[in-house]
Amino acid sequence: MSQDKTTHFGYQQVPLQDKAKRVAGVFRSVAPKYDLMNDLMSMGVHRVWKRFTLELAGVRRGQRVLDLAGGTGDLAKKFSRLVGDQGEVILADINEAMLGVGRDRLLDSGCGHNTRVVQVNAEALPFADNSFNCITIAFGLRNVTDKDKALRSMLRVLKPGGRLLVLEFSKPIHEPLSKLYDLYSFNVLPKLGQMVAGDAESYRYLAESIRMHPDQETLKGMMVDAGFERCEYFNMTGGVVALHRGFKL
Repeated sequence: MSQDKTTHFGYQQVPLQDKAKRVAGVFRSVAPKYDLMNDLMSMGVHRVWKRFTLELAGVRRGQRVLDLAGGTGDLAKKFSRLVGDQGEVILADINEAMLGVGRDRLLDSGCGHNTRVVQVNAEALPFADNSFNCITIAFGLRNVTDKDKALRSMLRVLKPGGRLLVLEFSKPIHEPLSKLYDLYSFNVLPKLGQMVAGDAESYRYLAESIRMHPDQETLKGMMVDAGFERCEYFNMTGGVVALHRGFKL
């Protein structure tokens, strides 16, 4: 791609090659307080969203799981216990600061025996074809510069019969909820970020990045275009969050 191409970073237009660096700066800033902020921002409901993701993942003992944009490792920790000693979970993220927190959490939880931590770019996954039974990416796809390229990369490394689960903020399906959500996102969230993490701007970006992310039907279409089969999505909390699932047949 030519150097004059641009993409969105929240509501800003930035040079295409700059987005990953800017996103890295955001997550480097929020990494130490990331889990605490998740609890505060969602009032703990993110745990319910992730529990549903685990249920639909259908992961069994002995399988290999890739947790992309896995950050602080909360999903990877759960997968580690599901796959057992004969399985493997790879916690992968583009951000070194987030991975550092995730690595420590996995070790502290006694999950070091069947997990690996790898710094990767989702657009060019450094794994062999047909490597994983399941791939999850929770609250990370919206930060990827070229989402279509990333989805094709995920399809390549999935085993036939494997599944991808994309957990992401989406578009509320009721107008009153949408207005309330906007009010919370752009007024309360940055102030909360300033109070807890000392960083209002990063949380303003997070709110903007959610609004710029494809809606439910658009993302489903992107997964189909990338080659996934039997694609579907499940709205949660009135569409504030959606879980998309697709299979490699």
